[in-house]
Amino acid sequence: MTATISIANGGFTINGTPTYAGRSWKGHRIEGLLFNSRMANAIADDENPSTRGAWSYADGDWDAERSTREFIAALPSYRDHGLLAVCINIQGGSPQGYSWHQPWKIGGFTADGTIKPAWLARLDKVIKACDALSMVVILGLFYGKQSPTLKDETAVKAAVTNTVDWLLQQNATNVLLEIGNEVDLPNVFVHPIITAARCHELIDLAKKRSQGKLLVSTSLISINAPSEAILATSDFHLPHGNGVSGPDGPPQSSPHGIRLQVARWRAGAGYRGQPMVYNEDDHFDFDKPDNHLVAAIDSGASWGYFDFRRIRERFEDGFQSLPVDWTISSVRKQAFFGLLREITGA
Repeated sequence: MTATISIANGGFTINGTPTYAGRSWKGHRIEGLLFNSRMANAIADDENPSTRGAWSYADGDWDAERSTREFIAALPSYRDHGLLAVCINIQGGSPQGYSWHQPWKIGGFTADGTIKPAWLARLDKVIKACDALSMVVILGLFYGKQSPTLKDETAVKAAVTNTVDWLLQQNATNVLLEIGNEVDLPNVFVHPIITAARCHELIDLAKKRSQGKLLVSTSLISINAPSEAILATSDFHLPHGNGVSGPDGPPQSSPHGIRLQVARWRAGAGYRGQPMVYNEDDHFDFDKPDNHLVAAIDSGASWGYFDFRRIRERFEDGFQSLPVDWTISSVRKQAFFGLLREITGA
């Protein structure tokens, strides 16, 4: 591997050099940030024959290898616009964006926590392609609706250790580990050890298993600070902006925005100066002078773009809904990447 992600002076470095070195934008420090995009299903496949057909391409059947191949082909374009990290998950994400009922089977773990070989092969290709571009993979392990695949807590721990061991064997130094996606959501994860109350145990397990070679965290959606254990144990923090209403909240209500979320997390017991990285936010308004992205930067936090195909939108729209057009193909994608290029000076 040629790219190594580290943390120094409260910001990220790649091969010892701060990201976006020396860069500022409209008076905001950009150096040390890690702009990213949620591409949760970049290595996903659906093993449920009754739902697999829903993801067919216009010119052929659903093909997981094609999806990963086209994702990798798009990486240089993302990098040229200033994107430094992509967020994927071994258990994927909802291919409908948001959906309570999720009958598909897109998880990459077996019941005992073994990573399926086909998923590993695709993951290996993505990590190596990102490494060649000095890009980072924020790798999630668990996704709520797919987590019941794991039969028990022992299997959950095995999934963590198996992933860590494989990453170390591959010398995957361009990977940040995200234990679970939004582990504070109620009634989603069936295994208590993944939830916000105990997820710090898995963070600690991954850190010890890697002997400090991997940086580990988990993502949460609440505007309020996580538990002291999560704040203290995580190497960096992954707030989500989906449930936050505006940069500073609606004007007619009490503040409930990005700036307040960052402030509350930093004020939480256990916080010790780790970088803040939004790696999922479906609020845009990129044409406005203030939005979630700008508010995150203003607060010294990195920001991540989460885009899925809305009802009656085209194949070109979204980066999560299967099948995916991985190119910068829609007005929304172009607005994000255009602003990102301006901010980063790419």
